[in-house]
Amino acid sequence: MKKFYYLPTCSTCKKMMNSLDLEEFEFRDIKNNPLTSEEIEQMKEMTGDYESLFSRRAQLYKQLNLKDKQLTELDYKKYLLQHYTFLKRPVIISDDKIFVGSSAKTQQELISQFGK
Repeated sequence: MKKFYYLPTCSTCKKMMNSLDLEEFEFRDIKNNPLTSEEIEQMKEMTGDYESLFSRRAQLYKQLNLKDKQLTELDYKKYLLQHYTFLKRPVIISDDKIFVGSSAKTQQELISQFGK
């Protein structure tokens, strides 16, 4: 299974889509086709927790003053299911590996494995 979860308006997602060889991947627009509970659960199993999937850069994170709250794993799961903007983007699953977000380390790993 090879999947690329992205947001079409995300410039980082677009940049990564253009710099990687993703011919074998299924693309999933998370805004128009929201994640299911099963997909979130699978991602959590691969990363070890929901928090690593959660984006603190989301505008809703600031609007809801979540930085002032002590969030639990169940809270992270709830927000991830509630709104696409809480998913750290992009999420790339290639067989038994998952890549979450766009940190320099993640980008380097992706380029070494899927670079054009």
